Amino acid sequence: MLNNENTFSNKYTTADGSNRAYVSFTFLKTLWFNTGTLCNLACKGCYVESNPINDKLLYLNFKDVEHYINEIQINNWPCKTIGFTGGEPFMNKDIIEILELCLEKQFKVLVLTNAMQPMQNKINNLKRLSKFKKLNFRISLDHYSKYEHEKIRGEKTWDRTFIGIKWLINNNFKFNIASRMLNEDEQVIRDGFAKLFKQHNLTINAYDPQDLVLFPEMNSKFKTPEITTECWSILGIEAKNMMCSDSRMIVKRKEDRQTHVVACTLIPYENNFSYGSKLKDSFKKVYLNHPHCSKFCVLGRSRCSNN
Repeated sequence: MLNNENTFSNKYTTADGSNRAYVSFTFLKTLWFNTGTLCNLACKGCYVESNPINDKLLYLNFKDVEHYINEIQINNWPCKTIGFTGGEPFMNKDIIEILELCLEKQFKVLVLTNAMQPMQNKINNLKRLSKFKKLNFRISLDHYSKYEHEKIRGEKTWDRTFIGIKWLINNNFKFNIASRMLNEDEQVIRDGFAKLFKQHNLTINAYDPQDLVLFPEMNSKFKTPEITTECWSILGIEAKNMMCSDSRMIVKRKEDRQTHVVACTLIPYENNFSYGSKLKDSFKKVYLNHPHCSKFCVLGRSRCSNN
């Protein structure tokens, strides 16, 4: 059923009275940290409305992250990957020390960044992290053409991003590229990026979904169906493959200045997807009661991590 005023309003049932689909928690595989919603850019269609003035999610500090890393290790949970998103993570003053902590604890670390000035301002400190083989960056390029990319990210963003990419290459950092499905066939998009990567001598395989990660467009103007329990078999998808089955995210909300565990990287504000401050209290089933659950995860078959 497509969106109307009654869709996504009841946690347990859809607007037509069907049982809403849910995802049971399996085990913690990836823990995300939203380092703060402030960003150097104001991109059109940002999943969490990040921009230079949105501070609804405050900066996490070193102690905030250390607390949850310790909780994982004390309980011997099988979490292998720590992800960082924002906003722009490199605007957080503690980010280098935070990354170093996670890497020294032997976690795989994934940092989502635009590779622009905030990252480039920290290159002297970043260099000391190049020795860690488990550090990976995901750079956002919203299209394979400069024109379409800058329609979303603003003027003068393309060249600045490529300065960051070239610096990562020259300093032996690993990275991949994330882009969006902007009303084009996937094959067309991958072909376009293949030409771009060849032009810049980037050793990235545009046809490998690990090297070039494509996410569905999340325009709220377009309606998306509610997901019922019957949809799993109809679509041929297993609930255990949804990212909320094995991932959680930590945020710090401005209204109470406290850390919260939330079910999903795309839904940081809604109380229905929050579980308090303790990771262990978040290991519960998640009802897919949000348009992002349908559009991004189920129908888009996307995950924020590469796991």
